[in-house]
Amino acid sequence: MSKSAVVVTDCNGFFRKVALADQRVLIVDYDGTIAPFSSDRHRAFPYPAVPPLLHRIREKCRTRLIMISGRSAHSVVQLLGLNPPPEVWGIHGLERLRPDGQYQGPEVSDHALEALVQAESRLESLELSHLLDVRPGAVGVHWRGLQPSETLEVRAKAYSVLTSLAVESGLIVADFDGGVEIRLRSANTGDAVRTILSEIHENVPVAYLGDDTSDENAFRVLNGRGLTALVRPKHRFTAAQLWLRPPDELVGFLHEWIHVAGGDS
Repeated sequence: MSKSAVVVTDCNGFFRKVALADQRVLIVDYDGTIAPFSSDRHRAFPYPAVPPLLHRIREKCRTRLIMISGRSAHSVVQLLGLNPPPEVWGIHGLERLRPDGQYQGPEVSDHALEALVQAESRLESLELSHLLDVRPGAVGVHWRGLQPSETLEVRAKAYSVLTSLAVESGLIVADFDGGVEIRLRSANTGDAVRTILSEIHENVPVAYLGDDTSDENAFRVLNGRGLTALVRPKHRFTAAQLWLRPPDELVGFLHEWIHVAGGDS
C-alpha cells in the first residue's frame, strides 16, 4: 500500500493489532468505496479484484465482514455477489440483514410514512419518476450522469419538495454523492457502528472504509477505537484517519489485511 495514502494515523500500528488478534471486524461501505459510481445505479458492480479479497478475508482471516450502504440491504447482496452473503446494514443502518438471512427493518411511524408517500407522489408529479429510489424509510433522487443544466433543474425540484416535507414531518434531508434524499432521522451510520461495537470485545480491532458524507458519522464514532479510511480518488475534508485511492490502494489495504491475518496460506 502506498505510503502517500496515510494522512494522520499509524496504519502499521493498526495492522500489528490485526495480526495479533483472534477476531477482527471490517466494515465496508458499498457505493463509491468498493464499487465505482455508475449512471445506472442498478449496475454499480464492485471493482473486479475486490469481491474475491472480501471473500478470503471473511473465510480465512477470522474477520466479521460487514457491508453498510445507503442502498437497501438486499440490493447490496445482489450487486456484491458474495456467496454466502455477509452481514449487511442497509439505508445507512435502518436495515440489518444477517448472514443467515434474518432481517431487521426500520420502524416507520404513520406520520413519517405519510410524508415519504407524499415525497414520492410530489416528485413523480414533477416528472422525476425515473430518478427516484424508494426504500423503507427513505426516498432519494439521483442525478448522476445528467448534464449540468439537467442536474441543476432536478436538484432545484427535489429540494423544493423535500425541504418543505422535512419541516412538516421531522424527517431529514441529506445530500449524498450524486443526489439527495429524505429519510428517517434514525438512519445514521454512526448509530450502526455503536451497535456493532457493543457486540464485540473492546480489544477486537475494527476498521471502517467509506467515501461519502454519510460515512462521517461512523468515522467520528470509531476514531479512538479503530481505524477509519476515506476511499476516494480525490481527498476531501474528513474525520477519517487514512486516505486510500481506489482501486489500487483499496486493493492493497485488503491484501495487507489478508497477509497479517494469516489468510495467505
